[in-house]
Amino acid sequence: MKNLGKMMKQAQEMQGKMTDMQAVLEKAECTGQSGGGLVSVTLNGKGNMKALKIDPSIFSSDDAEMVEDLIVAAFNEAKRKVEEYSQSEMAKITGGLQLPEGFNLPF
Repeated sequence: MKNLGKMMKQAQEMQGKMTDMQAVLEKAECTGQSGGGLVSVTLNGKGNMKALKIDPSIFSSDDAEMVEDLIVAAFNEAKRKVEEYSQSEMAKITGGLQLPEGFNLPF
């Protein structure tokens, strides 16, 4: 029973750390760019878009599809950065504990 009590205490500590990490992720920002910086997308650590910047020079083109592709590419880069950041922060909490593949905390 002594081990069970210790394990429960550790679980409560980890839960507190997870709550703290949620707040950190909400404030963190990652930016992805495409088209050599013509388009940039900024996401918070939870993957919510916070900003979209488009260089006005691309509006002189009649190629709306290119602009759409640049936005998607910038978003995907920002999303990749968010995932890397989130994994890095999670590793700090779990102490390097390897979670099963597909077990994406805190999402």
